[in-house]
Amino acid sequence: MTGGIGPIPIDTRGLERDVLGDLYHTLLTTSWPRLIALMAAGWLATNVLFGGLLLLGPWLGGEAVQNATPGSFKDAFFFTVQTSATIGYGGMLPVTLYGHTLVAIISFVSILQNAMATGLMFAKFAQPSARILFSLRPVIFARDGYNVLQFRLANGRLNQVVEGRVRLSLARDTVESDGERMRRLINLPLVRSESPVFVLTFLAQHVIDEQSPLWGETPESLAANATQFIITFTGIDESFNATIHARHSYTSRHVAWGWKLADIISKPTGGDPLGRRLLDFTKFHDVVEDGWLG
Repeated sequence: MTGGIGPIPIDTRGLERDVLGDLYHTLLTTSWPRLIALMAAGWLATNVLFGGLLLLGPWLGGEAVQNATPGSFKDAFFFTVQTSATIGYGGMLPVTLYGHTLVAIISFVSILQNAMATGLMFAKFAQPSARILFSLRPVIFARDGYNVLQFRLANGRLNQVVEGRVRLSLARDTVESDGERMRRLINLPLVRSESPVFVLTFLAQHVIDEQSPLWGETPESLAANATQFIITFTGIDESFNATIHARHSYTSRHVAWGWKLADIISKPTGGDPLGRRLLDFTKFHDVVEDGWLG
C-alpha cells in the first residue's frame, strides 16, 4: 500500500491499544528493519534468560553444563545458542537433571520461536503489494468551457493489472445549518474510472460543472475548508493473482491551477509496426501552463 502527501494530522484521546491482541497485525504491518530488530531482540533476550538460569546449577545439584567454565555467563549464553540452534559442537553438554531439564525447555521454546518467525517472515514477504505511481500534483485547467481536475497514475512494475478501478473523494470541513462544524467526505465522479488492463498510465479527470461539488470553488475557498483529495486504486495483479490496492492524497495547496500534465507517451522515432509506445517517466510529474476559468 502507498501513502499520499499532505495528510491531515489526527490526534486521538481515550483509545486504548490492545498490543497483545493485535500483536500479529502490528508485526505484519511494521517496517522490515523494525521487524528484524524485534526478532533479534527476542532471540537475544531468550538466550540471555536461559544462560542466566544455567548459572543456578551449583545451587540445584551441581554445574549444569560439563566443560563450561564455572560461573561463566559467556559459556552459559553460547551453550543456549548452540542448543536452540541444534548446532551441537560437542564441547559442552548438560550433565545434571537441572541441566537436562533446561535443555528440553530451551529446545521447545526455540521450536516455537522458529515456527513463529518463519511464518511471520513468509506472510510479510508474500503479501501482494502495489507499486502505483501518482503525479506529484493534481492540476486544474480549462477545457470545453469547464475547468477539469486531473491527476495521473502509472503502474510502476509495468506488469499486467486487470480491472483497475480509481475512486476520487473530496474531504472538507463544512458548517451545518445548526452551526455544527463537520468533516464531509464527498465522491467526485471521474470521466473514466476503470481500465480493463492497467499497464501504461491512467489520466483521471473530474469535470467541474454545475453538478460538481467543486463548482465555484477557488484556491482560497479550498484552503479555508481544509480540502483534501483522496484517491484509491484497486485491481487484480496477474503476477500475484490477488487484489492489490493503493491510496494517495493531496491537499488543496498541492493543486496547480492553470496548468495541465505534460504528455509522456509517444511513438518511437520512425514508427513501429507493432504499435509500440515510448513511456517517458522522466516527465511523469511535469506540468505545462494552460489556463483556467477563474
